[in-house]
Amino acid sequence: MAQVLRPLSGIFTNSDYPNLLVGLSEPDDSAVYLVADDKAIISTMDFFPPVVDDPYHFGAIAAANALSDVYAMGGEPLMAINLVAFPDGIDHAVEILTEILRGGAEKVREAGAVIAGGHTVSDKEPKYGLSVTGQIHPKNILQKGGAKTGDLLILTKPLGSGVITTAHKNERVTPSDLANAINVMSRLNNHAGRLAVKFGASAMTDITGFGLMGHGYEMASASKKSFNIHYSSLLWMDGAQTYAEQSIFAGGLFRNKNHFESWVKLEADLPAYQQNLLYDPQTSGGLLIAINEKNAQSLVQALLNEGDNVAIIGEVVDGENGIVVKA
Repeated sequence: MAQVLRPLSGIFTNSDYPNLLVGLSEPDDSAVYLVADDKAIISTMDFFPPVVDDPYHFGAIAAANALSDVYAMGGEPLMAINLVAFPDGIDHAVEILTEILRGGAEKVREAGAVIAGGHTVSDKEPKYGLSVTGQIHPKNILQKGGAKTGDLLILTKPLGSGVITTAHKNERVTPSDLANAINVMSRLNNHAGRLAVKFGASAMTDITGFGLMGHGYEMASASKKSFNIHYSSLLWMDGAQTYAEQSIFAGGLFRNKNHFESWVKLEADLPAYQQNLLYDPQTSGGLLIAINEKNAQSLVQALLNEGDNVAIIGEVVDGENGIVVKA
């Protein structure tokens, strides 16, 4: 869900609206509103400028990214509204916009949802995304703040989309590395979200613009725990570490690092480029799932059976609401 202005939490508090189960009071991925004893509505939205040149793939990636916030809460998407900003007077505008919308629509259909409308404005830079409505049983809501001491941490996609797309913008990416990144970013988090609920996950979020350290810290802080993250267990997209070693970094990486590094303790002997990669902003990244050790291996195997790239990357411990990076 797009970041909101926190001062609004003083105006719209959950205590004033008891049916608002998840809202401005929590830094979660979506809002959740109770409509019946056994049903709640999930609402979220996200949009951004192109991360790849191909319009169809851009649309699919942006849609998968927006849908991910519903899966991160443990829910299922129902419908989506297109959000479009597009420049006036460019060549082949209709063809380009059609392909963006086709990519988004096909991804929404894959999710079992439907495009129900949309809105378009003129802007100097193209932007696309979705406002998504989903549903969930109130007992199945997974928030960032439920991680328990002893839980294992599972990540369901490889990292590195920030450096890959930056290398693409700088015309330094190989076609195969870009194709792999597009495939990862376009993949829905549907299996991961459903299986996390099935196997009794404690907490969950998706890894997007704040990177692994940023979103991991949010989850640790909300849970009043610390996370141990093992660098050697992290999975990376093809080429990500190579481009990072060449100092090809997205600008957002350094904003993430400047903001979150005070809550990150480095115990691993990592070169500077690997330290930076920990803050790499992700587009349509995987789900970070906290789950008890007893069920963790069953969840991992179920995800592998669905074809997901998945790894156990750490554990939840008592601590000072931060992240410790180990070898």
